[in-house]
Amino acid sequence: MFEIDPNSQANLAEITTEHVHLDLAVDFAANKLVGTATHRLAALATTREVVLDTAHLDIKGARLLTANSSQELEIDTSTVHSIYGTALCLSLPEPVSAGQKISVAIDYETSPDSGAIQFLTPEQTLGKNQPYLFTQCEEIHARSLLPCQDSPSVKLSYSADIRVPKPLTALMSAIATGSRDDGDSTVYSFEQKTTIPSYLIALVVGNLVSAKISDRCAVWSEPENIDACAWEFAEMETILQTAEEVISPYLWGRYDLLVLPPSFPYGGMENPCLTFVTPTLLAGDRSLTDVIAHEIAHSWSGNLVTAKNWEHFWLNEGWTTFFERKIVGRLNGEDARQLSCVIGEGDLLESVEFYGKDSPLTALVPQLDGVDPDDAYSTVPYDKGAHLLYYLEQLLGGPSVFEPYMRAYIQAFQGRSISTFDWKSHLFDYFAENEPAKMELLNSMEWDKWLAEPGMPPISNHYDERPQKACLDLADRWLKAARESEYSQFSPADIAAFSTMQRVIFLTRLAEAAPLQPDMLAAIDSTYALTGYRNCEVRFSWLVLALKSNYMAVTDAVVDMLSAQGRMKYTRPLYRLLHACPDGRALAEETFLRLRSFYHPICARMVEKDLGL
Repeated sequence: MFEIDPNSQANLAEITTEHVHLDLAVDFAANKLVGTATHRLAALATTREVVLDTAHLDIKGARLLTANSSQELEIDTSTVHSIYGTALCLSLPEPVSAGQKISVAIDYETSPDSGAIQFLTPEQTLGKNQPYLFTQCEEIHARSLLPCQDSPSVKLSYSADIRVPKPLTALMSAIATGSRDDGDSTVYSFEQKTTIPSYLIALVVGNLVSAKISDRCAVWSEPENIDACAWEFAEMETILQTAEEVISPYLWGRYDLLVLPPSFPYGGMENPCLTFVTPTLLAGDRSLTDVIAHEIAHSWSGNLVTAKNWEHFWLNEGWTTFFERKIVGRLNGEDARQLSCVIGEGDLLESVEFYGKDSPLTALVPQLDGVDPDDAYSTVPYDKGAHLLYYLEQLLGGPSVFEPYMRAYIQAFQGRSISTFDWKSHLFDYFAENEPAKMELLNSMEWDKWLAEPGMPPISNHYDERPQKACLDLADRWLKAARESEYSQFSPADIAAFSTMQRVIFLTRLAEAAPLQPDMLAAIDSTYALTGYRNCEVRFSWLVLALKSNYMAVTDAVVDMLSAQGRMKYTRPLYRLLHACPDGRALAEETFLRLRSFYHPICARMVEKDLGL
C-alpha cells in the first residue's frame, strides 16, 4: 500500500524537495543532457536516506553539500520497477530530523531512452538546418529528465543554467533571467519562483524566435512559422484577461506560447510561463483557440491548485475544462459553451466505450497502484470531471451561486496539492458557511456513484439543444436522403455558417449511424470537400466517420494525417480505426512502423499498445 502517491518510489513522507537547480549541457550528437541537479530538501520525519525517482538516467555520483565542503554519498540503484523506473537511494552520513534542511547534488546524464525528451534531427524541423529538442514530463516522465521526487504531491521552485550550442535558443517553464556566451555555446539562465510539481518542469532548445502579442504575452516558434503563429494566437491577451475575470488575477508574470514541431503528442501542455501547443491548432481562422483557453485556465487549476497524485487527476483537468468552457462562453457566447459541453459528452462516451463501461479506469477517481498513469489517460478526468462541476453549478443555483465558490476554492488551495477528499470537504464547508440552505442538496448526492463507480456519470446534464439543432437536422437530412441515394439537395452552403464545433457535431451525428454507404460518403466529401479540410478537428471527424464505415477511399488522407502530426487525440483513434478495417490492418501496422521514430516516445508506446505490436 502507498501512503501518498502510488506512482512514485520516493520517500515522500520522510523528506520533501523545496528547490532544485539544474546545470545541464545539451549534447545533440549523443542525444542526451549532461550535468547536475542540486536539491534543497526539508526533512518531514527522522530519516537517514533520500529516495528519488529516476528512469533511464546514468547516475555518476551524489554529494551532500554543506557551507564549506561536500561529502560523497553512497548510492543504491538496486530497486527497479517495470513501470516506475529505478529508485535512487542516497544514504546520508547522519540521520536528519523533522525540519532539518540539507542540499544534495547529483551528477547524471539522460539517455536516448528517456520518455521525457524528444530529440529531432534538422530534417524533422521546419527550417531543416538545426536540431531541436523538447520535453514532456506529464505524467511520470520528469524522472527521466532529472532525478526527483516525481510526484504532484511535491511542489518545488526551480532554477536552471542550460548550455546549448550556438545559434540555438533555450526556453523553460520559468522566467528567463539572462544569458552569456561561452565559446561555441550559450548558457541560458532561468528561475521559477512559484512552486510547481515536477511534471511542469519543461525545456525546449531549437532555432526559435518570438513575436510580441502584449506586454506579458508572446508567441514562439521556428522562424519559418512565426507570422502564421502570431496571427493565429493574436487573441492570447484577450483570452488571458477573460480568464482573470472568470477566476482571479494571473500570478505567473508572463504567459508565452510555444508552437512545437508536429510530433508533439498533445494539443497543449500547461507548462508555467510557456505553454507548449501543437501546430495542428494553426487552422488559419483562429477557430481552435479553445485549446488556448484550456491551457490558460490551467494557470489556476493544475498549476496553482494541483492534484495530490494521478488518481485525483480530474482536479486538474475537470476543473480546467469547466473553466475553459466558462472562458469560451464569455468570449463567444453561451451557445459556444453549450456546444463544447455537448462535444465533451460525446468524447466521454467514446472513452467509456473504449475502456469498457465497467473498467475501473473510467471512474472519476481510479485506483492506480501498479498502473502506468499514461495507460489511464483519456477524456474521462476532463469531461466526467467537468460534467460533475456543471451538474453542481445547476443543482446549487447557477453561476451566481457557484462562481463565488469556485474562486474561493482556488484561493483556499493555491500553492497546494490536494485530494478529492480535500476538495469535497472544502465544498461542504463553503456552502455550510455561505449557503447553508444548499446543504440538503449536497447531502442528497450519491457521492460514491459520482466519484468511485466506473462508466458514465450517474445523472445526465441537460444542455441547450438550440445551438446544435441545425447541425443535427442536417445530419438527419443526409441519413434520410441515403435511403434513396438522392443527394442533389445538398450544397457547400449547408455548413458555411457552421462553427468548427457545429461541423464536428454534424459529423459525429453521422458517425453514430455508421457504417454508412460508400455513395453517401462520396457525396458528403464531394459536397463539403472534407478530405483536404485544413481545420484538423473537422478533418479528423470526417476521417473517423469514413473509417467507421470502412470507406477505404480516404486511406491516403488518413496516412497523410498520421504522417503530418503526432497528436495522440488524432493519431491513436486513426490507427485503431484503420487497424479495425478489414483491408486496413496491414496498412496501419506498416504506417506505424515507418513513422515510429517520428512520434514522441509517449505516443509511440501508446499506439504500439493499441495495435498489439
